[in-house]
Amino acid sequence: MNYKIYVIGDKFEDFYTDAIKEYEKRLSRYCKIQLIHTKKPQDFLSILPQNTFKISISNRSTSISSEALALKIDTLGLTGVSNVSIILGYENLDYDDSITVSSMDMDLGLMATILYEQIYRAYRILNNQAYHK
Repeated sequence: MNYKIYVIGDKFEDFYTDAIKEYEKRLSRYCKIQLIHTKKPQDFLSILPQNTFKISISNRSTSISSEALALKIDTLGLTGVSNVSIILGYENLDYDDSITVSSMDMDLGLMATILYEQIYRAYRILNNQAYHK
């Protein structure tokens, strides 16, 4: 599975980037994942692939558990979806799915870091591996 995580917004602190790089390293055994940070929505729209499954991350969407995210990832893979774009910070688009990391408002960098952690946790669940070392 190939993931592109789009973060649309101004601020993105370095410590979030460091945490995300760690999760990218851990996830490399399960999937391809890439963070793309743009400050302007028009920049994001020009690079969003047409043949991708689009998921919106919003605090107004449905909350799901780690197990439900793992099932969603597994189902996408089983139905032949190989390219997934997950978008944070932009809601004016027709999405294939929408989920929330939390109903609380939070910094986009923190939301992206939590999303990476949850994707990693989902793959550990799917592979019947312990999450905590």
